[in-house]
Amino acid sequence: MRLKRRDAARSGYDLPLATDPTGRFLAWIMALMVYLGALALAGALLVSDMTGRWDNGLSGGLTVQIMPPASTAGTDTRPAAALAFLRAYPGVQSAEALAPEQAARLVEPWLGAETAGSSLLPLPTLIDVRTAPGTDTADLTRRLKAVVPAATVDDHGTWLADMRRLARSLQGAALAVVGLVSLAGVMTVVFAVRSGLAIHRHVVQMLHLMGATDRYVSQQFEAHVLRLAARGGATGLGAAVLTLVLFGWASGGLRATLMPDFTLAVWEWAALAVLPLVLCLLAVVTARRTVLRTLEDLP
Repeated sequence: MRLKRRDAARSGYDLPLATDPTGRFLAWIMALMVYLGALALAGALLVSDMTGRWDNGLSGGLTVQIMPPASTAGTDTRPAAALAFLRAYPGVQSAEALAPEQAARLVEPWLGAETAGSSLLPLPTLIDVRTAPGTDTADLTRRLKAVVPAATVDDHGTWLADMRRLARSLQGAALAVVGLVSLAGVMTVVFAVRSGLAIHRHVVQMLHLMGATDRYVSQQFEAHVLRLAARGGATGLGAAVLTLVLFGWASGGLRATLMPDFTLAVWEWAALAVLPLVLCLLAVVTARRTVLRTLEDLP
């Protein structure tokens, strides 16, 4: 008993909460919760950034493809005819044919530099088209095929709509993980506080006899939980930041322009820093409500 009193005095509590076996792992559990929540939140932010890049780069875009002619004799006039039609079509803001070197760079990641640049591999003519909002793509495709039957039109809007749905699903899953992590943190705090009350029930009763109120006892648990949650939150946030930095370094060599670069803006880093603060506040509120409700049921 003398040892417990000495520990309580050293920690600043009237209750020897620092010696509780249930509280020893609370900081580590909170660190794990913050780590998983921060990574999930960072994933949601990265997906949001990637979706914005898709909208800016692909919205209103079309790609017209004209396969190489079967015979190499003569000059292929189909690309020029397609360009003339596209530039004259209402709603088309720009239409530019890609140079053979640009088309080769598009397939280079899959075929290799030597194969993509070889004259033995015929590449189609690609035309990058930008259209105004509301342009009738179906009518444009139908009229283009009447001029150049071999032309095919790839509407980026259709692909972009599918990717938007995928991005929203990923964001929803990431936010669900954050919610589940918060719920797990609340349940952990409830278990730790109730266990602490059960262990130190005789000390709580003694404090009541000495005139201590339930709110005073609650403050003891709140301060204890806040200290452990803050320590675990700082550890988990530090581990999450280190993980994101390593991902950013590892993804630095990716040349796929549609892939996320694992770099966050300043406000996004600030949002990650707020996460452990929110969990600490949630832990304190949970500890207060748990203590007060439990003490109300005690005789």
